[in-house]
Amino acid sequence: MIIERPYWKNLIEAAWQQKNIIWLMGVRRVGKTSLCQSMDNIKYFDCESPRVRKLCADPEDFLDGQKGNRIVLDEIHMLDQPSTILKLAADHYPTIKILATGSSTLGASTKFSDTLTGRKREVWLTPILLAEMQNFGNENIRHRFLYGGFPTFFLQDELPEVDFREWIDAYWAKDIQEFFTVSKRAAFQKFVELLLTNSGGMFEASKYTGPCEVSRPTIESYLNVLAETFVVHIIRPYSTYKTSEIVKAPKIYGMDTGFVNYAKGRAELRAEDLGFMWEHCVLNEMHGHLQKQPINYWRNKSNHEIDFVVHNRTKNSLTAIECKFNSDSDDSLASGISSISKNFEAFRELYPDGENLVVSYNIDTPFTRKYKNLMITFMNTRDLVKKLTAK
Repeated sequence: MIIERPYWKNLIEAAWQQKNIIWLMGVRRVGKTSLCQSMDNIKYFDCESPRVRKLCADPEDFLDGQKGNRIVLDEIHMLDQPSTILKLAADHYPTIKILATGSSTLGASTKFSDTLTGRKREVWLTPILLAEMQNFGNENIRHRFLYGGFPTFFLQDELPEVDFREWIDAYWAKDIQEFFTVSKRAAFQKFVELLLTNSGGMFEASKYTGPCEVSRPTIESYLNVLAETFVVHIIRPYSTYKTSEIVKAPKIYGMDTGFVNYAKGRAELRAEDLGFMWEHCVLNEMHGHLQKQPINYWRNKSNHEIDFVVHNRTKNSLTAIECKFNSDSDDSLASGISSISKNFEAFRELYPDGENLVVSYNIDTPFTRKYKNLMITFMNTRDLVKKLTAK
């Protein structure tokens, strides 16, 4: 069953207006293949097929037969010369539009000798966005939190714990062993498990060396591989190196709420889990719409913290974003706004220019409240995305 995903299809079509080569990237099983197959007027080639690999053995001969076509080269890293075929197409076959897929950034593995700088556009496919849930027939936010946003997992009626386990094994076999120089499977998988368990927390490499029984440089190497394959997201602190700020320690978020819950051993959600899950979903929304635009967090040495900071380069201002699952009543506002407003106050003492936003699940219409000298706007993710992507 092919489920229509208009946001992503439009993003790909817009990218094709700029370049004829698109690199569709995203973590394994996030839905790249089904999205490719749903594209209009497309010829699909599965590069894991021996027949397709034979067909592409002579790149020029293959491209000569595709002039004027829109084609998908799914799992293109399985070809013997993946860089060559894309570079040739970019330089000499402008009428061919290629959508090539992979589970990492283009230059992450040794399979690619050329990263096609200036010759391609990139589209990063994230787990299911909140606005897409209705397309998949389930708008229950708790289901999205617990099952995660991988399409085949989200569509299950029972928690797919076996699928979570099998994914981890497949990730090691197909993404790590084939394309990266990583040894010590047990240490690597232990590190993945610990990162997912501690998702959303500040990262210090030395805390993982003992449990994983590897050196600090090895831990840092593992982290880079996980980030390149979208299994974790590194959110770095925003700072202009003021003495009161945290300037080095990043926060690490797991790729998807379903995997975070699986690593934590959760088969059901408690009320106290909802805010933590919501923060992950807000980050996923921003990644889906901002793509590779940097997202930071902020924290000072007095433990005042802003969940996410986005630099508006056009206005040279900083949008400060706090995530709060429920903010639709005066009671819920009163219970949580005191600490939130203090966080905004501490941030704005250093960075006065920009908007202060609280993003919540059950707000239909944005509204603004004044707290001391600060204006704080409350909104849902739909309005957050509109604000962050406004030209």
